[in-house]
Amino acid sequence: MPFDAFLLDERSPFDSFTNHLHFSSTCHINIFDLYHFVAFDIVLLGEFRPGIMIANSSRSALLGAARARPAATLSKTKLSIPARTLATPAKSGKPPTGVLLMNMGGPSTSTTEEVGDFLSRLFHDRELIQLPFQSRLAPLIARRRTPKIVNQYEKIGGGSPILRWTRTQGKAMTELLDQLHPETAPHKAYVAFRYARPLTEEALDEMAEDGVTRAVGFTQYPQYSCSTTGSNLNELYREIQRRKERGAPEGNISWSLIDRWPTHPLLVEAFYNRIQAVLQTYPEDIRNTVPIMFSAHSLPMQIVSGRGDPYPAEVAATVAAVMSRMNWSNPYRVTWQSQVGPAAWLGPQTSDTIKGWAKQGHKDVIAVPIAFTSDHIETLYEVDIELQEEAEEHGITLKRAESLNDEPTFIRAMAEICASHLSAVEGTPSKVAGEKVGNDVWNQGYTSKQMLLRCPGCVNPVCGEQKKFFGRVSQ
Repeated sequence: MPFDAFLLDERSPFDSFTNHLHFSSTCHINIFDLYHFVAFDIVLLGEFRPGIMIANSSRSALLGAARARPAATLSKTKLSIPARTLATPAKSGKPPTGVLLMNMGGPSTSTTEEVGDFLSRLFHDRELIQLPFQSRLAPLIARRRTPKIVNQYEKIGGGSPILRWTRTQGKAMTELLDQLHPETAPHKAYVAFRYARPLTEEALDEMAEDGVTRAVGFTQYPQYSCSTTGSNLNELYREIQRRKERGAPEGNISWSLIDRWPTHPLLVEAFYNRIQAVLQTYPEDIRNTVPIMFSAHSLPMQIVSGRGDPYPAEVAATVAAVMSRMNWSNPYRVTWQSQVGPAAWLGPQTSDTIKGWAKQGHKDVIAVPIAFTSDHIETLYEVDIELQEEAEEHGITLKRAESLNDEPTFIRAMAEICASHLSAVEGTPSKVAGEKVGNDVWNQGYTSKQMLLRCPGCVNPVCGEQKKFFGRVSQ
């Protein structure tokens, strides 16, 4: 059933995500195309221009149909739109080479429903958290924690900016990648979050619509962990297998993986740039005495010492590379944040480090989020609000290095990592300065050599299947 969409100017924002509308002030749109976008009166369509959507005589029926769909979001002021509908459609002709940007994600709004769904998926993931009777406990824990987490997201602006930053990074990266490795151009970035929309299945749906036959899975965690990148890859593997079983064409996409990149020179340079910007705010006579606290998300010791997860070693490798770039100019420590529950986790905790340094008489500390590539709740709330308050209580002036976000050197790092990887896999030259075919420290083939080695204490059969699948692809 159609309805009329009256736009506030002649440039229809609907043209960006329907593939078939023309520039017109009045458009007839099928509800099955736009069930995500039904709203009342004046709406904001993501980052597009505002418009007025007024249903025809069947308005009540249309709104009822939209509400009946679990993914629909209705709002009088703001609309939450899945990434697949916001992405620029592939141009006719050669299909794009897909670059799947994988991360944990975060709720784009602070609504109870969206935050609750995010937490439920997170606590159901046994690759991240293992609980007794998990299928029953996970929804209970999610419901209990939802009000608290909703409040935290409201304090950082009403939702996580991680989707916005990932889209921004992906768009800038692929524009540069088209120049660095034209043999596989055009390239298009797709977003696959583990616990928030767009989920892996939605990203693969979009890739199918674009006719993608070749794709790179590009983790946005520079340092590998089975609980982060590993969980994303296991979910990607499961989704590929589901599509193979039903004969879907996207089940036959040719995949390769960028599964870690902890010491890439441009990643190191981007961190260096962010740290130097903070150091320049101190008087020269104390600049090199300020302790630098490299903070990363913590892991339970069961995962680290019990299974042999490589994450702590790779975080340490990043920190060592950054400090080497700085000529070891400042004292530093690696600390760990976001511990939950009474079990033993990696330490020292970031908050305990602040307290300890305060007792020792330190007055200034720089915090550097070393395992994150963009702002989200762990930087904007845990560091900028919680840790900042704790530092003030203990007489410490805490400054945080800005997250990588759209830092130009970081965008260049993403593009060069992908270009080097494609060069190695395809056996073609890239335009990365000084590079020979296949010259990539971590990604010399369809996966890194480290990717194919299971943790010695691994008990997850899906990890073995996933590694065999992607390893077999590379042979």
